Amino acid sequence: MELTFLGTGAGVPSKERNVSAIILTLLQEQNSIWLFDCGESTQHQILHTNLKPRKINKIFITHMHGDHIFGLPGLLSSRSFQGGSDLLTVYGPVGIKDFIETSLQASTTHLTYPLSIIEFSAGKLFEDEQFQVYTEQLDHAIPSYGFRIVEKDKPGELLVSKLKNVGIMPGPIYKQIKENEIVETPDGQVIHRENFVGPDKKGRIISVLGDTRSSHRYRSFVANSDILIHEATFGKDKETLAHQYFHSTTTQAATLARQSNVKKLVLTHISSRYQKEDNHELVTEAREIFPNTVLAHDFQHMAIDKK
Repeated sequence: MELTFLGTGAGVPSKERNVSAIILTLLQEQNSIWLFDCGESTQHQILHTNLKPRKINKIFITHMHGDHIFGLPGLLSSRSFQGGSDLLTVYGPVGIKDFIETSLQASTTHLTYPLSIIEFSAGKLFEDEQFQVYTEQLDHAIPSYGFRIVEKDKPGELLVSKLKNVGIMPGPIYKQIKENEIVETPDGQVIHRENFVGPDKKGRIISVLGDTRSSHRYRSFVANSDILIHEATFGKDKETLAHQYFHSTTTQAATLARQSNVKKLVLTHISSRYQKEDNHELVTEAREIFPNTVLAHDFQHMAIDKK
C-alpha cells in the first residue's frame, strides 16, 4: 500500500504544484490502483511515474470544483488507448454523472471498457473483502466530502509450535484451521481456531479530507488514522481568509490530527501564493502542534507500513 501525490496545489496549477490528484496503490493487496480527485493534467502527471492508468479501477471525487475534476475526461479517454478493459468505477457527489457523460458525449469519446458512475452522500460508500470506504460531508462552498479507507483486520499467524504440541503436524489441516472457527482432525480432535492463532493483524486506516473549513466535528471520522491527508490551503496567519474561502490552515489541520489520535499528518492543497521557499515555514507551523507532519509535494511517494 503506497500513496503517490500527483497534484498538491490549490485552485490553479503552478510551476511547482499541479492541482489535486492522489494515487493509492493497492497492487499487492488486490492488484488495483485508486485515484482520489483528478484535476487538470492528472494524466500528464502520471506520465512522470511508473503508474499504469489501465490499473486504475476506482476514482473518488471529493467535490465538483474544477481543480478536482477537469482532468477526468482526458484520463477516461486515454485509458481506452492504454489497454484498459476492466470495469472502472467513478464515485462522486451529485453532478459527477452529468459532467462525465456530457464531456464524453460532446467529444464523441467511445470507451473500450465498462464505466460505472456512482453518486453518493455521506455514509458507507462500499465494502469488499479487504476494505471499507466511508464518506463524510465537509464544510465547503459546495458539497465536498472526505473519505475514510479502512483496511480490514487480518487473522493472526498460526501458532505452529502449539499445534505440534498437541500432535498436529504441518499439512493441509493448517489451512483448514486458519480458515474455520472449529475443525475436527482425522483422529477426532476438535480444534478451536482461537486457541491456535495469534492476535489479529490490525488493518491500516487512511483519511482524505477534501476542501473544507476547519471543524472539530471531523474528529471521529478521522480518528486513529495511520495517515490523515488534510488540505492546508493557507498558513496560520491567514485564518480569516481561510474561513472566508471555505478552506483550512496548516495549524487547523495539525490541531485536528492531534485531537484525533492520528499517527501521521500530510498537508496538501497548498495555495499558489506560497513558493518553494515557504515550505519550511508552513510545515514548521503544523509541527509545533503535531510533530509527525509532512508537507506533500508533487510526485512524492509514501509507503504505508503494515502494523
